[in-house]
Amino acid sequence: MKEMKIPALVENIETVTEFVNEYLESLDCPLKIQMKIAIVIDEIFSNISYYAYGEEKGEVIIRIEKRENPYGVQLTFLDHGMPYDPLKVDEPDISLSVDERQIGGMGIFMVKNIMDEISYEYADGQNVLKMCKMI
Repeated sequence: MKEMKIPALVENIETVTEFVNEYLESLDCPLKIQMKIAIVIDEIFSNISYYAYGEEKGEVIIRIEKRENPYGVQLTFLDHGMPYDPLKVDEPDISLSVDERQIGGMGIFMVKNIMDEISYEYADGQNVLKMCKMI
């Protein structure tokens, strides 16, 4: 397992992505999966950066670890921001045209479709979002 603690600032997305990719490369993770996980990082980290702490500044802990049986990785985001369960966001109606759809919700929808498992809990004063991707 590797862990990083970093300020929840949108400009740190690239640093987080590089941190995760370094670990994924050590597992010989295919580039296609790395690219999909990069989309997930961008969505989740930017949401935390923009919304978790309001006007305050805060930090995010990112953990990445290998899973066995089935083989894959678990990516965990932890923050002490406002409690927010992204899994309770209503699914966007993708049958509507872009002009007809309500704003928001597409990012979480993509994350749910990219990752194989996702769980959320608010524990010990922090949001804990765990996501697994099989390799």
